[in-house]
Amino acid sequence: MNEMLRGASRAVLFLLLFQGLGGDGSEFVGDGRDFGGDYSKLSGIIIPGFASTQLRAWSILDCPYSPLDFNPLDLVWLDTTKLLSAVNCWLKCILLDPYNQTDHPECKSRPDSGLSAITELDPGYITGPLSSVWKEWVKWCIEFGIEANAIIAVPYDWRLSPKMLEERDLYFHKLKLTFETALKLRGGPSIVFAHSLGNNVFRYFLEWLKLEIAPKHYFQWLDQHIHAYFAVGAPLLGAPDTIKATLSGSTFGLPISEGTARVMCNSFGSSLWMMPFSKYCRGDDVYWKHFSKGNGGVHHSYHCSEQEPQSNYSGWPTYIANIEVPLVHDSAGYDAYPSLSEVTHENLTSMECGLPTQLSFSALETSDGTFFKAIEDYDPDGKRLSYQLNRLYHSDPVLNPLTPWDRPPIKTVFCIYGTDLKTEVGYYFAPSGKPYPDNWIITDVIYEIEGSLFSRSGNLVDGDPGIASGDETVPYHSLSWCKSWLGPKVNITRAPQDLKVAPKSRLSAKLIEQIPGLQVKGRT
Repeated sequence: MNEMLRGASRAVLFLLLFQGLGGDGSEFVGDGRDFGGDYSKLSGIIIPGFASTQLRAWSILDCPYSPLDFNPLDLVWLDTTKLLSAVNCWLKCILLDPYNQTDHPECKSRPDSGLSAITELDPGYITGPLSSVWKEWVKWCIEFGIEANAIIAVPYDWRLSPKMLEERDLYFHKLKLTFETALKLRGGPSIVFAHSLGNNVFRYFLEWLKLEIAPKHYFQWLDQHIHAYFAVGAPLLGAPDTIKATLSGSTFGLPISEGTARVMCNSFGSSLWMMPFSKYCRGDDVYWKHFSKGNGGVHHSYHCSEQEPQSNYSGWPTYIANIEVPLVHDSAGYDAYPSLSEVTHENLTSMECGLPTQLSFSALETSDGTFFKAIEDYDPDGKRLSYQLNRLYHSDPVLNPLTPWDRPPIKTVFCIYGTDLKTEVGYYFAPSGKPYPDNWIITDVIYEIEGSLFSRSGNLVDGDPGIASGDETVPYHSLSWCKSWLGPKVNITRAPQDLKVAPKSRLSAKLIEQIPGLQVKGRT
């Protein structure tokens, strides 16, 4: 578990104890639910983040030239021993078909269940501590006397897009039943803890629930089943690291090449779920579409405010992707991509000379498909990623996840994230001269550091930096989007080492920032 999640988990646990989840029976004030005012009746439901759930084999696979085979229930994600000794077999069990998201014909994997699925990804004397995710947090809960049935994990196959999670695994139906079972078991609503991609999963669940429950019962169901929501390290407007993974791969610290990691990540439909997008552009009202035109063939177009064309980078600190391509005038079909016209005109001289041309893409142009379409002629993954983006996200029947979040309709919301760490916000790519999947190299990286932008070499870079930097993975611009849920009045208390908690209120939203201490914001 990374340091941000460790610190945030301590903060969450402190707040739980502060509010009485340990069972002090203190009176609950102002939430309107009738569970006797006894906080010991609350449950905690954990929705883990990307790559934070164990996957187990559901096949028998013989691995040539290796003494280790895959048998049903063997760990796939993550078993580093098999990864090292039988990487080709391991890849068969982890990869998905990029077009239909089905398993490899010879091996398939499914998510494990229960708390053990999210505590350590690769249990063992050495590998266990290195792959620990929620283990320490669960341990703290036990030390503070929280009952075993009060903490419930809801693992999922983090390789799948939200649409496929429901189609293949009925995940959101099962999640709804989990909330209802917890209410019957303990007599009170649940507190949701979501980390990283788990926040995107929870957001989709709330939208899916709108279509599953009659409108007049929707808010009633939420009041009965969800007491509070803790958003930990939530990529509310996406993360540029997603673009880096699609072009050059993200190894997760595993002993695999970046090219292998790229093939693996681009086979997952979920890899695009955290694409950066513009805060100024929204999708269609899907709820209205379902009841007016039916729910087939939905395609979410983007509707942008006048601030989008006026902003330099879709509200982000800089361009998300800058890519050098060997362009020839008119050969790439620029008329099909009006958003690229300004960039190509700026580079007209180099185009006419036949020199490589640099194209820059904003957050909107990465999320609406412009970026992937522009590289289709130069990269075989361009068309595959364009297909995934359209089929799994733009055409999702419930929600286009690549649109800004509104405040969840839950009475108490905590938003917890790390700040003031060196965080990547933009990339420069160029052809490497090698074959796919190693055909791109990163020539430069733009970082945000405490209100300024710097290149990898340490030079100051022009742009629109925010007042702070992010948590090393997600930029501050994305993490802090939940500030927009608070309204015009925000009280800020900086506590470098200690945690201070804002007063409770009926319709409250609270932010807790690690600095690496904690900063608490609240609205009353």
